[in-house]
Amino acid sequence: MNAMFRYLLRAVSTLTLMGVFTASLVHAQDGLPLRIRGEITGVSADTLSVHVNSGENIILLLAKDLTVRAVSLANIEDIKPGSYIGSAAIPRADGSLKALEVHVFPPELAGTGDGHRPFDLGKGSTMTNGSVGDLVVSNGRILTVNYKGGEKKIVVPEDVPIVNLAPGDRSLLKVGTKIVTSASQSDDGTLTASSISAGKDGLKPPM
Repeated sequence: MNAMFRYLLRAVSTLTLMGVFTASLVHAQDGLPLRIRGEITGVSADTLSVHVNSGENIILLLAKDLTVRAVSLANIEDIKPGSYIGSAAIPRADGSLKALEVHVFPPELAGTGDGHRPFDLGKGSTMTNGSVGDLVVSNGRILTVNYKGGEKKIVVPEDVPIVNLAPGDRSLLKVGTKIVTSASQSDDGTLTASSISAGKDGLKPPM
């Protein structure tokens, strides 16, 4: 096997793996925004190298108007009536939701993603963004979340991660940082990140 043949074989294998990865992403999202979760392994002015949680290594182009948010640990006491939150959750038999995670927005980001929609954190999961109305911490940790056109009751088990989101910048995008990103995919398979949530101090964003 000559050197050129080996090179071509490696190139075809790499493209095949990338094709399988991107195709699986599109299939997994089933029309939802393309979300990628992983750890930054390389940084340049316009791109990130990311080791995805499912095992692949990809390159992300960074949009010129990229939004970066810092993710830090919080607790249930950081949530007050009137707080604006988001929660990935799964349905319960009584019609309420069981939180998989909760993220608390700062006041300047209130209104971000307002509503209730399908999400991709687990089978049948949803994302609800809205303002907290009733808050019961002493009896089951139940949040009533109000959004335009609806309301959901969300039960937050004690082992569910709660984090704060805050405006950030590209200085957070360093090797070793764990991220969740929304990305668009072009016809040639190129992935471009439009927003990134970056964990601070080694934190893995739970969204």
